Amino acid sequence: MGIEVEGELDGAPLLAMDFERLVEGRPGHLHGGATSGLLETAGYAALGARLNEDDRYPRLKPINITVQFLSAGKPKRTYALGRITRLGRRNANLTVEAWQDDRSRPIASAVMNILMVDPD
Repeated sequence: MGIEVEGELDGAPLLAMDFERLVEGRPGHLHGGATSGLLETAGYAALGARLNEDDRYPRLKPINITVQFLSAGKPKRTYALGRITRLGRRNANLTVEAWQDDRSRPIASAVMNILMVDPD
């Protein structure tokens, strides 16, 4: 899908994805599955970065991921950023937003609940 880390924002990796035929749904619009994939990847990137800082390397298992589509994605670069709302010993809760031109006008958001299992 061409997802890449564009930099860091608010202490978390900022992910970006360019519009191309691979991520097109109905003509001229971003596919909902591509948007969901970008949101999920941004959530895992934010959690992974934080866990690396804490020198923790658990296996991550999704409990629940809920995506809300707020407006149609246009044929342009899309950004996503995850934010950890709670980080416990075994569970993490995150919120993720995706936007195109204006961060204050997200095109989609997600809530993620992740189980963290010790690798042993």
